[in-house]
Amino acid sequence: MEMETFNHRLNTYIDSWMGPRDPRVKGWFLLDNYLPTLAFTITYLLIVWMGPKCMRNRKAFSCQRILVVYNLALSLLSLYMFHQLVTAVWQGGYNFFCQDTHSAGEADDKIIHVLWWYYFSKVIEFMDTFFFILRKNNHQITFLHVYHHATMLNIWWFVMNWVPCGHSYFGATFNSFIHVLMYSYYGLSAIPAIRPYLWWKKYITQGQLIQFVMTMIQTACAVVWTCGFPMGWLYFQISYMITLIILFMNFYVKTYKRRGITWEKDFGHGAMSSHNGHMNGAASSEELKHRKPRAD
Repeated sequence: MEMETFNHRLNTYIDSWMGPRDPRVKGWFLLDNYLPTLAFTITYLLIVWMGPKCMRNRKAFSCQRILVVYNLALSLLSLYMFHQLVTAVWQGGYNFFCQDTHSAGEADDKIIHVLWWYYFSKVIEFMDTFFFILRKNNHQITFLHVYHHATMLNIWWFVMNWVPCGHSYFGATFNSFIHVLMYSYYGLSAIPAIRPYLWWKKYITQGQLIQFVMTMIQTACAVVWTCGFPMGWLYFQISYMITLIILFMNFYVKTYKRRGITWEKDFGHGAMSSHNGHMNGAASSEELKHRKPRAD
């Protein structure tokens, strides 16, 4: 009863702050109440904190087979979302510069359904971090990695309840495309025989930076050419993109511009440093300790 009371008060407070929700998502799984999303996030953060401590005196897990399946499954889900979003945007004649949330009929409904999967995929992607913990790749659990994973799930819960279509489509569409490339890369990198032939990791990070810049520009367009899309959401999106650009740029410079260390050198010795704090297909720290150096 106490939990129900807390849940009711939490929802009442959020609604009083945010205003009326979009009725098109009423009753949808995980969307009516914020508590499950909040609980997922708190559990995730607790595992991030406690997981490495629990694994400290345990042997690292390989997880090779499940990594291949997991990453390629997420790649296929991302491909599905990208295709569905592109076709719905084309069907609805969406405007790049500004698109309201109630102007494209069936296309809006299609986008709402796809974006629910996009929101739910952020729960699945918590497994990226859990694989790091199981494989004792704790150096890859960076502030960027945890910040990005924890915030995205919560942001998209609010998006789905208040602006589940319209101008919200662009970032999710671009991100789904990047994730097709990213998770297919991770899935392939989990196969040792294929790993030496993977050379495009750096360009995935560049694609992510382009994604954030383009999303910020597209969001700013709606500030200039207004169409009824809530202005507060636009300002928030721009602010969030700025934080990601700063963090990802810092990661990119440290990873690929380090003096005297090149990607080819790292790759040749099997180090495969973390990309976006996500490199869940790379060799674990325990595996690296027992791996013989490879002759160049």
